[in-house]
Amino acid sequence: MTKNNSICIENKRCQLSLPLLESSFTWSNIQQGHVFILPVEDLFFPTSGLFASVSIATPEAGYLVAGNGVAEPVACRGKGGGGGGMGFKIRIGNRHLKRLLSGAIAGAISRTTVAPLETIRTHLMVGSNGNSSGEVFDSILKTEGWKGLFRGNFVNVIRVAPSKAIELFAFDTVHKVLSPKEGNPPKLHVPSSLVAGAMAGFSSTLCTYPLELIKTRLTIQRDAYRDFLDCFMKILQEEGPAELFRGLTPSLIGVVPYAAINYYTYDTLKKLYCNTFKTHDVNSLATLLMGSASGAISSTATFPLEVARKQMQVGAVGGRQVYKNMLHALVSILEKEGVAGLYKGLGPSCMKLVPAAGISFMCYEVCKKIMIEEEDK
Repeated sequence: MTKNNSICIENKRCQLSLPLLESSFTWSNIQQGHVFILPVEDLFFPTSGLFASVSIATPEAGYLVAGNGVAEPVACRGKGGGGGGMGFKIRIGNRHLKRLLSGAIAGAISRTTVAPLETIRTHLMVGSNGNSSGEVFDSILKTEGWKGLFRGNFVNVIRVAPSKAIELFAFDTVHKVLSPKEGNPPKLHVPSSLVAGAMAGFSSTLCTYPLELIKTRLTIQRDAYRDFLDCFMKILQEEGPAELFRGLTPSLIGVVPYAAINYYTYDTLKKLYCNTFKTHDVNSLATLLMGSASGAISSTATFPLEVARKQMQVGAVGGRQVYKNMLHALVSILEKEGVAGLYKGLGPSCMKLVPAAGISFMCYEVCKKIMIEEEDK
């Protein structure tokens, strides 16, 4: 029966009120298990329609979700299902918001986890603080301590969270538009995941590039700037607004193929997994491994472009050579340092990018599962 805009089940119920958004939960104990009943009007934002419900599943049985005034049964693995435990779901009706939030959370978590490796990689690429990972690590610890390994991470998270949100959102959206419905011929002559990955990399880089440049400057020029805002203002005043986009073209040249290969590889491995194990539900460990493999392949294939991009971003600091374009940078590095110079920092780069890619994909998929929604028909 419906009572006070809440859905209640009459069966020896006992009530427990918990504060949430100036509301309360009604806990009903029924023969089949436990059911969480939510007052509907207090959890809705009527004009935006962003949230529909929040629910908790218990291991004894399934649970019901109060949504739009109707209780809906939702499957939950119980005692015999091998997945007992509490489950947490947030239903977000706006699928675009769900993807953006999932991408932002995934990016922030993955980059913070591998921040020390990112710092070492950047130093190796531009040739400062040593010629090996060990030398750079020791140098940073001696001069700055552990805090130095996370230098620029706050800026990195500020950059990566929106960047990853845009990237993953763009990939999912474009991939869905380009993917043919079952039984229909392909819309393109190339894999849709390859094109969607390229568009994802292009979109995220174009929107967040100034943050990437500032983060690189803060990492390399430790004494030149106090913080993010100081770096931003000095670049504007001393070098002009155009400096915030120095290296954008080579960045796009480097990021677009990286993203295309990364997402194509991940999508291919995911399809292979689903076909092999006859399932559509990929567990977190498999997602982590597939994401890591895709990161390793894409990083290795496009690493020389990344080295040239980083050196162009640094500019003339410390008497460094200023490169005219991507080709000039690649040729100059090849002449001065040989092929090895184009792959300087590949080891720590893979140590950072491989787990970062895996963690990012894993967190993204987990967040999407938490923020459950009805799939588009």
